[in-house]
Amino acid sequence: MSVNKVILIGNVGKDPEIRYFDNGAAVVNFPLATTERGYTAANGTQVPDRTEWHNIVLWRGLAKVAEQYVKKGTQLYIEGKIRSRNYDDQQGIKRYVYEIYADSMELLGKRSAEEGPGASYASQPQHAPSAQPQASTPANPAATDASSDDDLPF
Repeated sequence: MSVNKVILIGNVGKDPEIRYFDNGAAVVNFPLATTERGYTAANGTQVPDRTEWHNIVLWRGLAKVAEQYVKKGTQLYIEGKIRSRNYDDQQGIKRYVYEIYADSMELLGKRSAEEGPGASYASQPQHAPSAQPQASTPANPAATDASSDDDLPF
């Protein structure tokens, strides 16, 4: 048995780039930054923050959701799988690219009233003819207050 699962929480590094294909399918790419906070060791050694950049790829319905709601600075929760590919650059040097193909995405942090709290989206299976995002809805919509300073239930 093998598992290829990635879970990331981070901030979008630049506005998503969207491309549409002749068949109507859409794909979005953007970088996502995750940061491990630095610390001071017991002996006084300073360990700085460490930021990693991840190339995120969203297809079909998730791509359309990202086009509408995701922009530079948006905090996201991403679940997906890691994929690698390689190509030869203009100088003939073989380059390797690692990408996260997202299966689901959740918008974190502050949200606009139209997105609603806990906006969460998941892709349909790859063989589905039309992948539409599935938004989760709060159990009690009346209990949510879009003007609140935080989205915590307590």
